[in-house]
Amino acid sequence: MNLVPAPVRVDWQGAAGPLGGDVRTRVDPGLGAEAYRLSTSALGAEIVGGSPAGVFWGRQTLRQLQGPDAFRRAAIEPGPAVVPYLVVEDAPRFAWRGFMLDVARHFLPKDDVLRYVDLLAVHKLNVLHLHLTDDQGWRVQIRRYPRLTEVGAWRRRTRIGWGDPVTWDERPHGGFYTQDDLREIVAYAAERHVTVVPEIDLPGHSQAAIASYPELGNTDVIDTSALEVLGDWLINPNVLAPTDAVLRFYENVLDEVLEIFPSRFVHLGGDECLKDQWRASATAQARVRELGLAGEDELQSWIVRHFDRFLAARGRRLIGWDEIAQGGLAEGAAVMCWRWYAGGIAAAEAGHDVVMCPQQEVYLDHVQAAGADEPVPFGWVHTLEDVYRFEPVPPRLAGTPHAARVIGAQANLWTEVAENRGRVDYQAFPRLAALAEVAWSRLPGPDERDFADFERRMHAAHYARLDALGVAYRPPTGPLPWQRRPGVPGRMHNKPRKTWHMAK
Repeated sequence: MNLVPAPVRVDWQGAAGPLGGDVRTRVDPGLGAEAYRLSTSALGAEIVGGSPAGVFWGRQTLRQLQGPDAFRRAAIEPGPAVVPYLVVEDAPRFAWRGFMLDVARHFLPKDDVLRYVDLLAVHKLNVLHLHLTDDQGWRVQIRRYPRLTEVGAWRRRTRIGWGDPVTWDERPHGGFYTQDDLREIVAYAAERHVTVVPEIDLPGHSQAAIASYPELGNTDVIDTSALEVLGDWLINPNVLAPTDAVLRFYENVLDEVLEIFPSRFVHLGGDECLKDQWRASATAQARVRELGLAGEDELQSWIVRHFDRFLAARGRRLIGWDEIAQGGLAEGAAVMCWRWYAGGIAAAEAGHDVVMCPQQEVYLDHVQAAGADEPVPFGWVHTLEDVYRFEPVPPRLAGTPHAARVIGAQANLWTEVAENRGRVDYQAFPRLAALAEVAWSRLPGPDERDFADFERRMHAAHYARLDALGVAYRPPTGPLPWQRRPGVPGRMHNKPRKTWHMAK
């Protein structure tokens, strides 16, 4: 069967023919919420889902059965498609099957985001995590604070690649989504049973906000009025001040964000917050003493806990990168584990929900092969097979009650050097198809997975589907000449990456 992801069970007697009749759908609450049963015959098709989402996923499988041309925007062959006559019973392994798209480093127009919603839906992925703010740009309109987009959405230049000495693209870069743009994206995604989870980064990765409103920074340490939206990719020392005024500012920001995004989860970053300015700040140190904290890590935890309570009071849940556990994890917070597996394991064992997305396995901005032709090589080599063998539940949790705390898996694509849709496509695909199968299907252990069969299914049908969808994926034979970026330097990691086997 040429299905991606692979189904749980297929009954097929070898018959195939035209899909006659109608496609009938109904909901049976006795099935799992996203489960479905698909039957095809000469009389038509029936899709029974445990919910409307289950029916929708069944429709995606029917679309797969109809052949690659079913993924074009208009039919190019008359008559019904020839399909195998079968019964498919299918259900997802994880409730969170996600993809993080970074639109802060390089802005993507609204239509490109809508297109990625469609691509997620095709692959039965149901979470689009939008990284909306960072040092390099603020992409969401906040009516109370217009300078966040008047100033924070634009940078005067952008670093090219990762070379030393640093070279620059001197063209200004920027853009932002109006609140109505984002409501449109959310509504469009909801029709396809995809949840949009917004990320508003704090207390680090906040220079675009500080450039817009200098009082948000540590004004007793540096001249924050001299800061501008960052055009480089370094981990940045300019972080938010731990003051009541800053807390009120971000509460007001989040009030508007919550009006746009109905997602239960709201991502507040929390990663890579350098604390040098807090150590040098009399204001920050006074707050440490006032609260009786042990140090700057607990100061960050105090900020995260504040917003955990703020969101909980409004019926939402905070999720953040695994650094939010530094200094103590907020009571209701969920963790997105990106640094190996240790933070996710510790959070799960402490009773917190975890989404696994380790950079050593599923960061799709990392290079796909070791060849010199790869465009702007960065990170570790993550091949299609590597992603297919990613296991979200590490051995230490497997078989324990804590395994249920791993609520899902996600691939992340940062866009420091993926400056347009074609570059994003190249980095995401075909590897996102492998992540989709891992997140949906109950596969054997990583070493026992039949990658040869997955690869055969990719060649037999799925590359043709991606072609029909207009996806500029990386071909299995390597980048096409126009996908290369000669002369743009990368930055590879020399040490071998850890794998799931090392997550003890």
